[in-house]
Amino acid sequence: MIHITPQQRLILAVDAIDFRKGMDTLVGFCRTYLGDPFTGTVFAFRNKRGTAIKLLVYDGTGFWLATKRFSRRTLRYWPQGTNEHVCATTMMIILNQGVPTSLASSWRTLPGSSL
Repeated sequence: MIHITPQQRLILAVDAIDFRKGMDTLVGFCRTYLGDPFTGTVFAFRNKRGTAIKLLVYDGTGFWLATKRFSRRTLRYWPQGTNEHVCATTMMIILNQGVPTSLASSWRTLPGSSL
């Protein structure tokens, strides 16, 4: 299992990719368009129909490629623009079929926090 931590950089490919692509092709895609895949950055991809997500990450000894296929429906949310900030918490909400923008109103800042 890939553990996504708040310290890891996370990059989402906004456009859908062909899920027939394997690990080596995705690593090449990351190098060309998204950034260096050997830094521990978690790269997230979705398929065209929105029924699955792939995560690619390098752990220092090799690449992990995880695929999650949704059994009941398609993704409820995926960022549409390159200026949307996605953190580890947002990614976990997306992976669990949540909509981060609808949850924003239910969270509040604790007194004394710097957020």
